[in-house]
Amino acid sequence: MEPDILELESFLPYRLYRLADTVSREFSRIYNERHGLTRPEWRTLSGLGECGTMTATELGEQSAMHKTKVSRAVAELERRRWLTRTPDESDRRVEHLALTKAGLAAYREMVPLAKAFERELLGRLSEEERTAITRGVAALEGALSAT
Repeated sequence: MEPDILELESFLPYRLYRLADTVSREFSRIYNERHGLTRPEWRTLSGLGECGTMTATELGEQSAMHKTKVSRAVAELERRRWLTRTPDESDRRVEHLALTKAGLAAYREMVPLAKAFERELLGRLSEEERTAITRGVAALEGALSAT
């Protein structure tokens, strides 16, 4: 009796991972060429740009990044003077992170480029396919958040 074999190319979690990685790498060329940012640095910049002040823990949760990646990204953005750290008044172990004017300017420069990238990516699909993928992703997110 032969053991069951998992065909990765048809295994949905593997396919979703590969697709997300491919899309992320394609988009990373834009912010890397523009600002020399790594993926964790972009995720940190965009998280703070969207949400304003956050802690490193909140950034990690929002971006699904490990705390060491968040820490390195924060250090690099601070070195560039794109973010500031403010100690929490009630818990000195916690720091509140926020973009500086320069960081916010870089973020605002990237927003239209990110939106254009998304439009171009979705433009490769038919209207039916765009609707299907949007609904399918939302359904999976909803199903997984309920667990």
